[in-house]
Amino acid sequence: MTTTQTTSAPNTFQGVVATPEFERNLQKVLVDLTALHLEGKHAHWNIVGANFRDLHLQLDELIDTAREHADTIAERMRALYAVPDGRPTTVAQTTSLPLQPAGEIDTTAAVNNMAELARRTAATARAVHDAVDAEDPSTADLLHAVIVDLEKQAWLIGSENRRV
Repeated sequence: MTTTQTTSAPNTFQGVVATPEFERNLQKVLVDLTALHLEGKHAHWNIVGANFRDLHLQLDELIDTAREHADTIAERMRALYAVPDGRPTTVAQTTSLPLQPAGEIDTTAAVNNMAELARRTAATARAVHDAVDAEDPSTADLLHAVIVDLEKQAWLIGSENRRV
């Protein structure tokens, strides 16, 4: 088994190098985005019921959004000499998101679950935003995109169950 190694920034003469708090804050966002992606795939594979096809495709959009943002956050961490940890055990042990039930999931329940998970992941980004912004406004801009995109996805998916 290999040991964890940190990264040094020997060639940096300008720019931001992540502090431990900055790294922890981005790690929180990373694990929730990764968990959202995985929970989305679980729902995508196991939904049954009314509007199956529409929700199946809509979940693909959420999954792609979460995966792309996770990659962006992890790569930003590396650019700032932080070390992202996306190992399955780390994600499972540190995500703030609850697990969905195992087995088949009714589309109505899946809509409620996935909209809530998207909102919670956006809330994680909101919770760390100000601390990240204080260290690096450029990285805070990435969190803005996470929040905007996930809140949009929560609205789109959640609207499936709304009745006027």
